Amino acid sequence: MHAPRRSAALALFLTAFLLQSCGKKKVAAAHPSTAPKPAVNAKPPKPGDTEVGMASWYGHPYHGRAAANGEIYDMEKLTAAHRTLPFNTWVRVENISNGKFVNVRIIDRGPFVDNRIIDLSHAAAQQIELIRPGVARVRVVVITPPPIDEAYLFAVQVGIFRSKENADSLQAQLQTRYGAARVVAKPGGPPTWRVLVGQESSPEKAEALAVRVRGDISIPEAFVVRLDAQ
Repeated sequence: MHAPRRSAALALFLTAFLLQSCGKKKVAAAHPSTAPKPAVNAKPPKPGDTEVGMASWYGHPYHGRAAANGEIYDMEKLTAAHRTLPFNTWVRVENISNGKFVNVRIIDRGPFVDNRIIDLSHAAAQQIELIRPGVARVRVVVITPPPIDEAYLFAVQVGIFRSKENADSLQAQLQTRYGAARVVAKPGGPPTWRVLVGQESSPEKAEALAVRVRGDISIPEAFVVRLDAQ
């Protein structure tokens, strides 16, 4: 199959099967987006590193479940999910609309939706008056990086599925095209499966791959995520 036809087939596959939403933590849908991509954190993070973008919050049904770092998520503690910052990084999150801020510790991964940069716990969202609007533009500033930041890799999230069969099918196609792809389970009710492509040594290389993916298979929402040890 010629490359343009293969790209069209992948785009059609994604359009047919990508999730439109997933409970409180919404996920990327296959539709055009003109909003700018959130900045990707360089390695390692330093105090004062700043990122500006949209924040959301999450509570049930994730309360009481294991977060990505292995600890149990308690929505009444001051924690947050971020795509790339190392676990146990402390950041200050300021609601730009009202100037209120809160300090949170990164323990989870997300938000897995385009054009959002951080998912706050319920308690953190309350402190900056984010509960009712659900989303707000924020400024995220690194306060304290973790004492030891091990080497890590980056990938590009292309889609998230309720059907593992569909996720596996796309993973096989992407692996043939890009050389590396994986399916990562995300527990929930019901569980979902994220499809990631690539295995890059820096966020810059991963962003270059994301640009290629967006162009190859017409998925503007493809974004960079950190690959944590499983």
